[in-house]
Amino acid sequence: MSDKQLLHLVIGGELKDLNGPPEFRDLKKVDLVGAFPSYQEALQAWRAKAQETVDNALMRYFIIHAHRLLDPESDHEDDHQH
Repeated sequence: MSDKQLLHLVIGGELKDLNGPPEFRDLKKVDLVGAFPSYQEALQAWRAKAQETVDNALMRYFIIHAHRLLDPESDHEDDHQH
């Protein structure tokens, strides 16, 4: 396992429509959960937030692989479906 930091962001908020592409109802209310150095840590935070908001059908949380945005040529060693 690599010690390389792979920056991941976890964000969430209420979506306008569950059937279309993700679009937040109000960008001022987007919940920036945090930045995490590994996919596993981001996944743990994502699961916790998803569980907290399970009663709100429009609330969704996402993991953004920010390291890919910063370095598009980087290795995609942490590809996972979620």
